[in-house]
This record gives sequence, structure tokens and C-alpha cells, in this order.
Amino acid sequence: TIDAAGNLTICGRAKDLIKSGGEWINPAEIEAIIGAHASVRHVAVIGRPDPRWGERPLLVVEGEPSNDARMLLDLLRGKVADWWIPDRVAMVSMMPLASTGKIDKTRLRTDYEQGLIVAEQV
Repeated sequence: TIDAAGNLTICGRAKDLIKSGGEWINPAEIEAIIGAHASVRHVAVIGRPDPRWGERPLLVVEGEPSNDARMLLDLLRGKVADWWIPDRVAMVSMMPLASTGKIDKTRLRTDYEQGLIVAEQV
């Protein structure tokens, strides 16, 4: 978040930040908004390679089969900058969890890179 004096405070893990077009995107803020929806069980936002921007956010959601990617992204409009809104969404049946019970973002990135997670462009 940025305060009135222009100071940046990073909420979440610095290694999870996404640099897109030279600007930083904080996945934790996107995850908090999407994760508050009743039909979402788990949510993660990871950086995916993009030839134009360097990285773009990929929204990965475990939830109700009726979840619609556009509906989920509409939850972000007006709450985060437009360029923070992911342009690809992946619905998964089960989110990979680490031994701590937290989402395993390293595995998500690997699974995406290997084509095991298919993302819909929205």
C-alpha cells in the first residue's frame, strides 16, 4: 500500500511480488479480495512470463465449479489498479499445499510452466 506521503509498505512476501512493465503488483491484495468471495476455497496469484511486460499476474482459484473467471475479476475493479487485474485465470480442482498447509506457489509456477495448469485468457 502507499500512504499519503508516498511511502510504499509491502504487505505479504517480497518474493511473491510481480514486476509487470516496471511496476510492482502485490498478489496478497488481489488474493484477499478474491478470497473473500463465498465460492472461493483457495486463491493464489503468481507471476507468469510475458514477452511484452516481463511478468503478468495469473489468478489461480480452487472453488465452486460454477465460478466464472470474469465474475471473479469484476470483484477487483475499482479496488486495485486496472493493470493489476490478471488477464489469465486458471480454475483448479485442488490447490497444491505445502506441509505447512499454505499454498505451494513454487509448485503452482512449475505446474503452469509445464502445462499442467491451463489458464483461460480473459
